Amino acid sequence: MKQPKIVHIVGTGTIGEPLIGLLSDMKGKLGIDEVTFHKKTPLLEDRAKINNLIERGAKFCCDKDQKAAFEKLGYHKPSYETLEAIDQASVVIDCTPQGVGHENKQKYYEKFKHNTLGFIAQGSEFGFGKMYARGINDRALNREIDQFIQVVSCNTHNLGILLKTLGANSQGKLTNLKEGRFVLMRRANDISQDKSFIPAPQAGKHSDEKFGTHHARDAYHLLKTLGYDLNLYSSAIKINTQYMHSLWFNIRLNSPITKEEVIQRFVEHPQVAVTHKVSASQIFSFGRDHGYFGRILTQTVVSLPTVEVTNQGQEVVGFCFTPQDGNSLLSTISATLWYLFPDSYEKKLEVFKPYCFQEI
Repeated sequence: MKQPKIVHIVGTGTIGEPLIGLLSDMKGKLGIDEVTFHKKTPLLEDRAKINNLIERGAKFCCDKDQKAAFEKLGYHKPSYETLEAIDQASVVIDCTPQGVGHENKQKYYEKFKHNTLGFIAQGSEFGFGKMYARGINDRALNREIDQFIQVVSCNTHNLGILLKTLGANSQGKLTNLKEGRFVLMRRANDISQDKSFIPAPQAGKHSDEKFGTHHARDAYHLLKTLGYDLNLYSSAIKINTQYMHSLWFNIRLNSPITKEEVIQRFVEHPQVAVTHKVSASQIFSFGRDHGYFGRILTQTVVSLPTVEVTNQGQEVVGFCFTPQDGNSLLSTISATLWYLFPDSYEKKLEVFKPYCFQEI
């Protein structure tokens, strides 16, 4: 008898909630039989979103000792308990806060390796498994050894796609890159969050002697899966906005390139959106009006008026914007489908093409 393809999501926060909804809406087109999800804490203010996710087709589960508390608050009745949901899942996606994914790996996931195709965690879980970003290092994935995958952060997606787009030689190999320097201007928090907003820009520390911040470190390790040893460094500053992360890049090349070729590479790349806008609010607004539930699923949005080539064609500078969790969501779905349909996952991902914009 054919085994059902079940995807289980742990966590209902800024990544978990849209992921549950997106997979529930698209499960028929993606070939997924069932979407289940786990919520840890029964909160009255979360009841509406959880019940809505259930009404969209997702199956709710919780810990056994919390079942009565959820039902008392008016949540729809849980379909499964925690271990039952993990045990039956084909793929488990962990969307919990930083550090909890590693705890869950030791507490739960290691025990279910025998009957689960794969486990996926998000960008904050460094070391959870092989780093992955769709369209950047797909060929590094190996079903024989990669049962655990870490989808890198939204900003690491941005760095990775810039490096591959500009640093590649005529054969597509990333050998023309001399070094990459980045300044990340990070939004204070997500529009769904009340905590952590700041009243003024707040500079980040260079906590890594080699890479500066974890953004360059993560991009380095992401591209190391392809065999590259890159010279990267990043700085970060958090600014008092909820719109989008912004990124200034300075990429130095071994061989010269023209501005026209740089623009052409950006325009032709299927996972890069270009724009003549320079305002995060206008780009964010475009996503709100045209994206999937407001989300742009492209890896990065490059502002063409800011792009310049200097130093006799060997230095490319400019600004781009990170589509928040959109790029991470698509990579998470890509990894999920890679586990479920290793020979056809790229074809199945075509349903998301309308939200992978070429121009904004």
